[in-house]
Amino acid sequence: MKQSSPSILIADDDTRIISALKLLLKSENYQVVTASSPEEFLRILKQKDFSVTLIDLNYRSDTTSGQEGLKLIADIKAIDDKLPIVVMTGYSSVDIAVEAMKLGAVDFVQKPWGNDRLLAILNAQVQIREMAKQGERLIEENALLRKQVFATNSAIIAESDAMAQVLAKLNKLSLSEMSILLTGENGTGKSLLAEHIHKQSVRNTNALISVNMGAITETLFESEMFGHIKGAFTDAKENRIGRFELAENGTIFLDEIANISLPQQAKLLRVLEEHQFEKVGSSKTQQVDVRLISATNANLPELIDNGRFRQDLLYRLNTVEIKIPALRERREDILPLALHFLKQFAEKYRIALPEISNEAKQAMLCYQWPGNIRELGHMIERAIFLSQNNMISSQDLGLSTTENVTDFDIENASLDAIEKHIIHQRLTRFENNGHETAQSLGLSRSSYYRRLEKHNL
Repeated sequence: MKQSSPSILIADDDTRIISALKLLLKSENYQVVTASSPEEFLRILKQKDFSVTLIDLNYRSDTTSGQEGLKLIADIKAIDDKLPIVVMTGYSSVDIAVEAMKLGAVDFVQKPWGNDRLLAILNAQVQIREMAKQGERLIEENALLRKQVFATNSAIIAESDAMAQVLAKLNKLSLSEMSILLTGENGTGKSLLAEHIHKQSVRNTNALISVNMGAITETLFESEMFGHIKGAFTDAKENRIGRFELAENGTIFLDEIANISLPQQAKLLRVLEEHQFEKVGSSKTQQVDVRLISATNANLPELIDNGRFRQDLLYRLNTVEIKIPALRERREDILPLALHFLKQFAEKYRIALPEISNEAKQAMLCYQWPGNIRELGHMIERAIFLSQNNMISSQDLGLSTTENVTDFDIENASLDAIEKHIIHQRLTRFENNGHETAQSLGLSRSSYYRRLEKHNL
């Protein structure tokens, strides 16, 4: 995780001034780029972002009026109206400097300048620029976090050997910068584990940005992931920060990574390989430093064989792959998880903590849990309100010790119940492979996931 130094773009046609400024600013850890004309300056500015700019008001074709410099200010504001512009002027040109301030310059220095004053002005503007960017990021983060749900109050239960081994591996890997691919069935807690990895990492003071890749449409993919500038397309009324930029120096979690198209995969591969991207509507290349965690319930090697997933993208995703066991493979965790959810929902709804009957416990231990931890949580939440006398029975859970997943009274069931039952059966048959289940039902990806959400599967 690198801490970038401030960058400055300077415009002046006097090589002696350029040399003096380079010497001064590089000693202060600035990344310095120079231009000898307004045309060259604007060409560079269209290709790259800078922390601050320093421009002369007079150039060879007009050495006294300052009109070239004033026009340059207007052109800069048209490209990036938030970029700080500091102007340089002679002692006799204070009026021109005042005019420059009216057009949008933030400050000015007179030639010959005092080094301390120049550095104080530039450093102040760099800090103001960075604070403004942080404010924009916070606004985007808050809007994003209102939409996404992280189980921040959920504990990681790992009493089973299978889960304890996974957690031990993740605790070690958290300290590295390696990309981690979490695989396993839907509902096994991959999002929670991604959050755990981030919290244990050296990046934990920065943002964890989660993206449900299956929910992003083809047309909005670049805007969502990389951002856009105002006017880039019809509805782009303001600049927007993309998910990768929001995750700068932090972690980005790409959930349901198998659910993106090949064109989207190519765009994603580029940012993972080169650590850079362009916002929609902009030609400026931005660098990005993020830790990558991704997750899927799909068989990626099989998708590669079928031509639906890029092998080079898989190499970028899985520096290390960790398979998360299904709930039926970690039965020692079923009752501790049930008790955890029971306490969580009792506190949420401000009701007395119910007990779980021995019969209900036995039913949970015998059940196959095709929906895994997510299904268990939904089941406990529902059972709290169905229970009588503060005791949850197997009937409240919708289970019994003699019942199995194939018993179903189709003649008396509602249409919703039949639909849920059929999806349930297919999930079991295809071992929770979402693609194969959806295909067997003749459902599109989006229709399939809507039904999973509808039936809490």
